Amino acid sequence: MRNTTPITTALVGINVAVFAAMTLTGVSPVAPTTAQLVRWGANWGPLSLGLQPWRILSSNYLHVGILHIGFNMWCLWNLGLLAEHIFDPWTYLLTYTACGLAGSIASLWLHPMIPGAGASGAIFGLAGALIAALYLGHLPIPKGAMRSTLRSLVAFAGYNLLLGRLSPHIDNSAHIGGLLCGLAVGALLAKHLTAPPEVRRAWRGITFVAAAVLLFVLFEMVKRQNAQPVQPTENSLHQLYSVPASSSSASLTDSTACPRMAKVTFCSA
Repeated sequence: MRNTTPITTALVGINVAVFAAMTLTGVSPVAPTTAQLVRWGANWGPLSLGLQPWRILSSNYLHVGILHIGFNMWCLWNLGLLAEHIFDPWTYLLTYTACGLAGSIASLWLHPMIPGAGASGAIFGLAGALIAALYLGHLPIPKGAMRSTLRSLVAFAGYNLLLGRLSPHIDNSAHIGGLLCGLAVGALLAKHLTAPPEVRRAWRGITFVAAAVLLFVLFEMVKRQNAQPVQPTENSLHQLYSVPASSSSASLTDSTACPRMAKVTFCSA
């Protein structure tokens, strides 16, 4: 039987595999420490803006405990089912990746000294791309179903942004960065989603080359802006590697949203 959700299944599988590997190597599945998250690839200014820029991608596959990954994967699965029907596989995967990177860059811009982890920047971006595609594209979907789906997507984004605004442990900057990237990508692709395959491929290439260039420029801007403040100090490193899990882990017990967690354990020097 053919898998009708290959990209969503693969993305969820990668996230779960990383979480399982962390747990099997001794990381708490409930309350990982900040140091453990940084060791596994969390987004942290002194490293992400230094010699380890790959963290702006790896942090999208890293989660702060079982509740965090559970909620995020539930959101990804539901949005992914729709995305698999609207976008071709490459468009879906590239959109998800670009939006995750945008969320990480936004996080570094606003609070480079706070480690962050989670897939929700990419998930918000996927929601944004779907909103733009459904609203601007000429898709063969009944109007009633279109309106209902758009209302659900907008409500999802609005509710989670509000929740992120109210919770000190949720990295709303990553949500907003991912969402804006997704809206832009979706808007650029919308008019061509029903075009002939060669036109879709050409426009997809133009869109994501432009996105890659823009993300690189933004990353370099953030890097220059924070060149001095994000240098790790002896005090910040001591706090990073000495904070206990019980005091550093962010709580998700009152949330059914899809948050990206910021491990707020120290301030910039």
